[in-house]
Amino acid sequence: MLISILNKFGKRLKELRTQQGLTQEQFARKCGLHKNYIGMVERGERNPSLINIEIIAKGLGISISELMKI
Repeated sequence: MLISILNKFGKRLKELRTQQGLTQEQFARKCGLHKNYIGMVERGERNPSLINIEIIAKGLGISISELMKI
């Protein structure tokens, strides 16, 4: 179950990031996170903390609830 939700979240993040025309590196820089971390989240390899979920949502300019529509 956990792996499934991580994959869904990662897919959602990648979808939203690419809609904004941002590379992983550009988005990571915008959020103050490492590009490898963003890649790992998008592939479902990392379980982002609540703090990082908030940072990611702000980086996308959306609410956490919008980000979590998986």
